[in-house]
Amino acid sequence: MSGHSKWHNIQAKKSKTDAKRGKIFTKLGKEIMIAAKDGASLDTNARLRDVVAKAKANNMPMDTITRAIKKGSGELEGVNYEEIVYEGYGPAGTAVIVNALTDNKNRTAANVRYAFTKHGGNMGSTGCVSFMFQQKGVIVIEKTDEMDEDEMMMMALDSGAEDFSSEEEVFEITTAPEDFGTVREALEANGLEFLEAEVKMVPDTYTAIDEEASVKFQKMIDALEDDDDVQDIYHNAEFPEGFEG
Repeated sequence: MSGHSKWHNIQAKKSKTDAKRGKIFTKLGKEIMIAAKDGASLDTNARLRDVVAKAKANNMPMDTITRAIKKGSGELEGVNYEEIVYEGYGPAGTAVIVNALTDNKNRTAANVRYAFTKHGGNMGSTGCVSFMFQQKGVIVIEKTDEMDEDEMMMMALDSGAEDFSSEEEVFEITTAPEDFGTVREALEANGLEFLEAEVKMVPDTYTAIDEEASVKFQKMIDALEDDDDVQDIYHNAEFPEGFEG
């Protein structure tokens, strides 16, 4: 079965430095706080369960997760964030969606627009590219010698997954958004750990870009990721084979 997110192609561009990881934890903490507004219990708050799973896949410490839940639920004092989605075009006509959590909409909009325009893109209006994407649950599992591909596929599909693909180093499982939690929990119950586990925007098709456009595009993504207000970036760019950024 075919995969949806070209996980290898995109994930290979993500730095694993300590500085980046600290920023990821900060952003995940904000996401947990937003989800915890609807209740601090993982048993009754499905969105919080899913965000915590995403945090765990990024190796976020449990005490940090717990503190963010307490801030979001009001048990500890925290900042009130607003969720905003920006859409636009990157170099070579690539489609980009930026999810942000902010306490200052004007600041965030200006920063996102600047990141687009400085690196050969332009921010568009709401809906200009989102029709090219579908919301999907995506679970990525690192392959080991003990794993049997057919067994993994049947386990995923039997638990309610839409699709299963085997890449060079990982298995990728795709679900409908409403089935994500059920599938994730079923796989967790079988002792599996995830490299990635989240509901995200997956493009219907990808746009292949050349080396020159890839360099510009990666600089734009780096600038957006460096913004503390930016939570997630989704795009349909397909980098050239071997591109390192």
